Amino acid sequence: MKIEGLLFGVLAAFFAVMTPTYWFLAKDPTGTAALTLTFFLCALIAYYLIYTGRRLPERPEDRKEAEVHEGAGELGFFSPHSVWPLGLGLAAALAAASVAIGWWLFAISVPLVGVMVCLFVFEYYRGVHEG
Repeated sequence: MKIEGLLFGVLAAFFAVMTPTYWFLAKDPTGTAALTLTFFLCALIAYYLIYTGRRLPERPEDRKEAEVHEGAGELGFFSPHSVWPLGLGLAAALAAASVAIGWWLFAISVPLVGVMVCLFVFEYYRGVHEG
C-alpha cells in the first residue's frame, strides 16, 4: 500500500499548491472550496494508506524483485449467487432519481436503501448460509 499512499500524497501536495494559486488568480470562492476539500480528501486517503501499509506485511506489489506467482492465491470471498447487490443498486438508483421526481419518493427510498444494505451485509448470518 506504499505506492498507493505515495500516489495520493503526491496528489495532496499538488492540490495544496494549486488551491492558493487558483484563489489568487480566479478569486472564486466555490472553486477554492472545492480544491480545498479535494486536498483534504487526498491527504486523508494518503494518511490511511500509509498508516495501514506500515501495519500490514509487505505485499508482492510493493517489492521490485517480486515474481508474479507470489501474488497468486485467494483474494477474498465474493458471493456468486447474491441478489442483494441488484436490489441495493435499484434502491440507490430510485433514491437518486427521486431527487428529481419528488422529495416524497426520496423519503420512501432512503429507508429502502437501508434495508437493502442490511440484507446484503447480513446475508451469510441467517438462513441456509448461516455459519
